Amino acid sequence: MPLAPRAWGRPALSLARTEQRRTQTPSVKCPLFFFFFRRLGEKQLCVALLISSPLTVCSQCSVALFRSAEGLKEKDTSEEQAASPRGAGGDGQNLVTEDVTVVEGDVATISCRVKNSDDSVIQLLNPNRQTIYFRDFRPLKDSRFQLVNFSNSELRVSLTNVSISDEGRYFCQLYTDPPQEIYTTITVLVPPRNLVIDIQKEIAVEGEEIELNCTAMASRPATTIRWFKGNKELTGKSEVEQWSDMYTVTSQLVLKVGREDDGVPVICLVDHPAVKDLQTQRYLEVMYKPQVRVSQNYPVQGLTREGEPLELTCAAFGKPQPTDMRWLRVDDEMPQHVVVSGSNLLISNLNKTDNGTYRCEASNAVGKSHADYMLFVYDSRAGEEGAIRSVDHAVVGGVVAVVVFAMLCLLIILGRYFARHKGTYFTHEAKGADDAADADTAIINAEGGQNNSEEKKEYFI
Repeated sequence: MPLAPRAWGRPALSLARTEQRRTQTPSVKCPLFFFFFRRLGEKQLCVALLISSPLTVCSQCSVALFRSAEGLKEKDTSEEQAASPRGAGGDGQNLVTEDVTVVEGDVATISCRVKNSDDSVIQLLNPNRQTIYFRDFRPLKDSRFQLVNFSNSELRVSLTNVSISDEGRYFCQLYTDPPQEIYTTITVLVPPRNLVIDIQKEIAVEGEEIELNCTAMASRPATTIRWFKGNKELTGKSEVEQWSDMYTVTSQLVLKVGREDDGVPVICLVDHPAVKDLQTQRYLEVMYKPQVRVSQNYPVQGLTREGEPLELTCAAFGKPQPTDMRWLRVDDEMPQHVVVSGSNLLISNLNKTDNGTYRCEASNAVGKSHADYMLFVYDSRAGEEGAIRSVDHAVVGGVVAVVVFAMLCLLIILGRYFARHKGTYFTHEAKGADDAADADTAIINAEGGQNNSEEKKEYFI
């Protein structure tokens, strides 16, 4: 049916006026293709399928019609939230949706689902109350919104390349008696734009305290920054700055460095729901004074004996590498026959006058260090006499062990012998004890008794 010319420019009809003028075309501020009239008790719901622009005006018309049919009044956002949970409806049809959290630039999916559907109309609106989808038709000319699924029980729409401006409440509407409306909230996460470590000193000296700052810029929500030195976690101090809807976090770490920290990485790690394993690192560069060590090349082992040579080597490690290295004798002058060549010291013929402490000193731009070697020259035969003494001690020890063993064996033999004779004495005493007046008589009687027994023995033979 063509629209009457007088219909353009008039305000939207109220529900009461629609009841009175059902045969007339309602006046709205946007072009209409056709109207559906659906009986809802004693009310009529006028649902417009919009096909032309401007979209904002058309969406406002749609919302006005929706609210007129129900007689609703505009409510505050907090009142809507308190009165309208994520699932709305009674025992009949129920609208269900969920909140969506998405990373900036990704795809968000909005789903308006209907439980116990009876083919009622489903509509999706953006935070500005503009109609995104009316059933399976998209009045909003934003190609980022695409229909994923449409049925009697679900309207699912995807939003690609999500930005901060897309954040807010999206409304699902179901034209039932009474009409239902619930909202879903899209939350947009923004990962840090940049992660930078600033170090107070590029090159530090052993024992100094240095300051490091790690900055995570333009994130949403604010990031959490963690510090690591190698595999050990450290504690920093963080500050958060907010610019519009974005957050910049700066964490400060104060670290006392030593020579063991040279070349060790300091890692700044970000904890944020929009990103995983985001980190940056800086390697510490620490300068330290030399570490000096003196080793004896010859003799490799044994005593430093008179008349023999001695060779020492000085090794020094530092950052920067030591360039100045020298030998000296502590509390005395260096002997004339000592030869120093770079890091080596050589004495070709040791004597008693060489006894003393020899020191190797090394220095670099950081400082100076040294190591000492104490020299004591023994007699020329000191080692041989010591070897002879060691052999003599071994022989003496063996002899003593043999003697002790022989004495133990002798004591065991004598003990067994005396024990056996003591038993014979008591036996003889017992034999003559019955008729003897004293012990001597008992022994004599015992011997006599033995003879008598032998005589008797001969008699019987």
